[in-house]
Amino acid sequence: MARPIVALVGRPNVGKSTLFNRLAGQRLAVVHDEPGTTRDRLFATVEWNGRIFALVDTGGIEGFDDVVRHRPLATGSADFLAEIRAQTEMAIADADVIIFMAEANVGVTATDGEIADLLRRRQKSAGGVRRPPVLLAVNKGDNPERRAMAVNFYELGLGDPIAISAAHGIGTGDLLDEVVALLPPASSEPADSALKVAIVGRPNVGKSSLLNRLLGAERVIVSPIAGTTRDAVDTQLRYAGTDVTLIDTAGIRRRGRIEGGVEKYSVLRALRAIERADIVAVVVDALEPFTAQDAHIAGMAVEQARSVVVVVNKWDAVEKDSHTIEDYRLRVREHLKFLDYVPVLFVSALTAQRVNQLLPTLIEVQAARTERIGTAALNRLVQQAMDQHAPPSQSGQRLRIYFVAQVATAPPFFVFHINSRKLVHFSYTRYLVNAIRQQYPFTGTPLRIGFREREE
Repeated sequence: MARPIVALVGRPNVGKSTLFNRLAGQRLAVVHDEPGTTRDRLFATVEWNGRIFALVDTGGIEGFDDVVRHRPLATGSADFLAEIRAQTEMAIADADVIIFMAEANVGVTATDGEIADLLRRRQKSAGGVRRPPVLLAVNKGDNPERRAMAVNFYELGLGDPIAISAAHGIGTGDLLDEVVALLPPASSEPADSALKVAIVGRPNVGKSSLLNRLLGAERVIVSPIAGTTRDAVDTQLRYAGTDVTLIDTAGIRRRGRIEGGVEKYSVLRALRAIERADIVAVVVDALEPFTAQDAHIAGMAVEQARSVVVVVNKWDAVEKDSHTIEDYRLRVREHLKFLDYVPVLFVSALTAQRVNQLLPTLIEVQAARTERIGTAALNRLVQQAMDQHAPPSQSGQRLRIYFVAQVATAPPFFVFHINSRKLVHFSYTRYLVNAIRQQYPFTGTPLRIGFREREE
């Protein structure tokens, strides 16, 4: 089940990235005084008072007054009002709670009023559709005088302003209390047993065409215009006795290339799809150079502990010789060194070439994802690995591994009982993972390793 989403919205340079870093507990977003520094959104998991939610940092919403202040007027205000409408409406559609940020020291601007007006009108819209609640956070309240200025924001009609200083952590606990109180109740629905596969990749690599070919029907609109798919679309099928849910997603653009409005929020939907999935099919274009963004997309799946299959599409259009596939596979391995365990398929959604291999590969990866190694066999394997390469030592003390057990699947999680965590080095952890994979490949699936000291 996907976690609730809390979206930060507001003008550029009001401190959204600073608040994001504060709540996420780490500096994940670039913070700079230049408006518009955050070009795409970043995501982090936040836990507060026992509730877990996904926090989303967004690029700033620019209005007419921002243009006048920060750059020459090149476009009519109607264009910027349209962008405000697009971004805010997408936030309403996708988020469970919205934090609308403004600046105490600047006061209420025309753009603040535009955003607030849209939020109020959509909150009142008819039709019984649930609209996410809005919290008004007035930032840069670094001293009592600044925080007192928050009262000026009552005119926006969004309830009580919450005065905060994201830079100093003032008021952020109160804000989180309000956020958690407004989150939807935790779902008690039974888990869906279907295998969920998110089809992700940069725009226009052929994700929708691939889905249609798998289904044998034009279920999803296919267009040569990048970014046609705005929503994550679920489609069910049954293959070899397994129920499969295919999730088609909007394309994820390279950092700095995500345009305003719906294109920006389509990233949110793609990442939400990754979180919902068991396996992520990363689709790349065989006709374009392998990019850092392809690796970034695959990395997002690994960060969420999802299994991965790389699908190289448009293979029919590539000029080939007897070495082409192997050369391209080596190129993929070079760019995805952290994913040397994933299958790489070469397909053409246009001609159906090798598309019939995708579903069997997904079933194989899911079987590996749920595989469990017997405790005795696992300890024999680890003992052999230690005999071949002794654990590291530090200050005369050597790492000792007393016992290892697989405590979970999907993905596999191994806990090593040891004498001291301070003796564990990342290189030896990697060695142990590789030793396990030599006998149990766990195709396409990340392995999780934990260490527990004896007294624990």
